[in-house]
Amino acid sequence: MTDKLRVLVRVDLDCATAQVAAQGHVTSKSVRGLYDVMKRANSLTAGMTLELDMTRARIEPDALEELRACSKSHHLPVRVDPLQSDYRLSILAPDTAASLAATATQAA
Repeated sequence: MTDKLRVLVRVDLDCATAQVAAQGHVTSKSVRGLYDVMKRANSLTAGMTLELDMTRARIEPDALEELRACSKSHHLPVRVDPLQSDYRLSILAPDTAASLAATATQAA
């Protein structure tokens, strides 16, 4: 698996849903790129439901915690979205133990 973050967005405007699928290594710094993609997808239509698929990504615990906080609050961080638009966000997270093991293996 590469460290480079790759993102694929699938949008169904009829059902007002978008899936943002991430691959690669998600860090507390690179998560900002995901926020930008999510913000653009959410702006396509009112009431868009966003699914963030992280199952094929290695994600650092602090980045996952940030994303989970966004899901609970229905808002992105103020630095990303000063207007605090409403987000209907669900997260498909990778197995945390496997993700941490892959990160540790790569660091060794």
